[in-house]
Amino acid sequence: MFSRREFLAATVALSAITGSGLVGKWSRAAAQQALKESDLLDFGAFGNVTLVHITDIHAQLMPVYFREPSTNLGVGAVAGLPPHISGSDFLKLYNIESGSPEAYALTSEDFSALAKTYGRMGGIDRIATIVRRVRAERGDDMLLLDGGDTWQGSYTALQTKGQDMVDAFNALEPDAMTGHWEFTYGTDRVNEIIESLPFPFLGGNIFDAEWDEPAFDAYKMFEKGGVKIAVLGQAFPYTPIANPRWMFPNWSFGIREEEVARNVAAARAEGAELVVFLSHNGFDVDRALAGRVEGIDIILTGHTHDALPEPVLVGKTLLIASGSHGKFVTRLDVDVQGGAMKGFRHRLIPVFSDVITPDSEMTKLVAGLRAPYETELKRELGTTQSLLYRRGNFNGTFDDLICQALLEVREADIALSPGFRWGTSVLPGQKITVEDLHNACAMTYPAAYRSAMTGETLKTILEDVADNLFNKDPYYQQGGDMVRVGGMGYSIDPNAEMGRRISGMTLLKSGESVEPTKEYQVAGWASVNEGTEGPPIWKVVEEHLKHNPVVELTENRSVKILE
Repeated sequence: MFSRREFLAATVALSAITGSGLVGKWSRAAAQQALKESDLLDFGAFGNVTLVHITDIHAQLMPVYFREPSTNLGVGAVAGLPPHISGSDFLKLYNIESGSPEAYALTSEDFSALAKTYGRMGGIDRIATIVRRVRAERGDDMLLLDGGDTWQGSYTALQTKGQDMVDAFNALEPDAMTGHWEFTYGTDRVNEIIESLPFPFLGGNIFDAEWDEPAFDAYKMFEKGGVKIAVLGQAFPYTPIANPRWMFPNWSFGIREEEVARNVAAARAEGAELVVFLSHNGFDVDRALAGRVEGIDIILTGHTHDALPEPVLVGKTLLIASGSHGKFVTRLDVDVQGGAMKGFRHRLIPVFSDVITPDSEMTKLVAGLRAPYETELKRELGTTQSLLYRRGNFNGTFDDLICQALLEVREADIALSPGFRWGTSVLPGQKITVEDLHNACAMTYPAAYRSAMTGETLKTILEDVADNLFNKDPYYQQGGDMVRVGGMGYSIDPNAEMGRRISGMTLLKSGESVEPTKEYQVAGWASVNEGTEGPPIWKVVEEHLKHNPVVELTENRSVKILE
C-alpha cells in the first residue's frame, strides 16, 4: 500500500504558488507529473535581496489541518476585494482548479475530502527546510522576518510560557520580529524573553504609557546584497482592547500613522534604499496605511490570517499576505537599483508536510521540547463525526462545540465564544485529543465565567464586536471574527451603521424573543476583565465530552445575514 507521501509523488501535479512581476497566477504541472519538493521550492533567484516571511504560526510546531474560511466579508471600499473572497469565487479569481492541492491549501472547498488526500500542512521542521534551502541559495542576501503571534496558541506554549516557540524560532535564526498575542504572557515574561532574543523585537507603535516615549526599537537597518534595508516593526495596534490591558499596563499601542511616517522618513534619511514594514495591523488596515504613508516599498502583513497567492499593489507599495499556522512561507526576491525597487519575484510556498523533507536538527529539537508533555497531548477526550474548524465570519464548528459545553456545564441560557482566528481543525472520524482542544483555547486568561446579563447588554456586546469587524473605516477594525453565540439566534446587517446591525435576537430553545430588560444567564470565556472567575475553558469542554464523547454537529443556521 502506498504511503501518502508516495501517493502524492505518484499522482499529484502542482507547481508552487508563484508570482513574477506585478502579475502572478498559480499554475499546475502537467497532469500525472510527480510532485516533488523541488516543485515547491525551486524558484529561480531574482534581484539582489530575498525576504522570507512567516506570520501567525500560533505556536504550532507540528503539521496541522487548518480549514480556511468559507465566508470572509468585506465592507465599504474593500467589499469583494482580496482577501474578502472565499470558496469558489477565490478559485475563479486566481484560476485555481477545484480539487487541486492549491484549492485545498487556500480555500474551504471540499476540505475534509481533500485533507485525506493531501494531508497536513506546516510543521516547524518543514519550515526549517525551506528557510535553510533559501539561505543556502542566497547566503547573506536573505532576511527572515517573523510577523508575530508566534509564542501563543498551543498546550506546550502555554505550559512553557512561550519558551518552546522561542527555542524553535531561535534555531531558525530570524532577523527581526514583531508581536501581538505575545503580550498576553504579561510584561515581565515578555521583557524576559525579548532580552534573551538574539535578534530585535520591533514595535514602533508601542510607547511607554507613563512617559509617552517609544518602548521598543521602531526599525532596524540591514545591508543585504549591497542594499541598505530598513525593517520597521508594527505590533497589533489594538492589543490593549482585544486583550487584557492589565497584563501589560505600562505600554500603550495604536496605529500611530504619523509615527510610522516619521520612522519611514528617518530610515530614508539614514540611507535606506528599501523600506519593509513588518506589520501585525491586519490586511485592511495595512491597505489603508499603504495609501496614506509614502515611502514604504513592501508591507509584510499579518494578524488577519489571510493567505494570498499574489501580492496586492497599493500605489508603489506591495502587500504580502502569508497565511497562518505554518501553512505557508513567503519568498520575495527583490531587485533594488539606484535606491529604488525595480522589480520582484514572489512565491507563497505551501508547506505540504508529506512532500517537504523535515529538517533533522529541527525535528530533534521539537521532539525534545514536546517530550515532557507527550502523554497528555495524546490523551483522547472524544471522537468527532463532524469537521471541527474555527474560521468563519459568524461561526465555526469548534466554537459550536465550545458553546454547547458552556450551555451544559455552566447551566446557561446563552453562551458566548470569542471570534479568535487561531485554532486548528479536526477531521470527521478523528479522535479529539488534549492537544486538539488546546489548539483552540490555550491562553493565559481562560476562565469560563457565568453571569446575568440583560438582553440590552447582549445586544450591545454584539453591536460592539460587529463594529470592530465591519466598520467601513479600516482603522477601526480589530481583525477578529464575530463573537460566536450558543443558545441564541440573531440577524445582522454588516453594512448598517453602528448600533443598527443586530436584530431578531431569539432564544433557540423556546423561540422567544430576547427582551431588552430581562436578565439571562450567560456563560463565556476569555474575558479581558481582571479577576474573572470560573474554571478554564478546556476543563469545561472536557467535562462536556465525558458525557457526550461523540461530537456530531448540525449545520449552524442561527445567524441570518441581511443584505
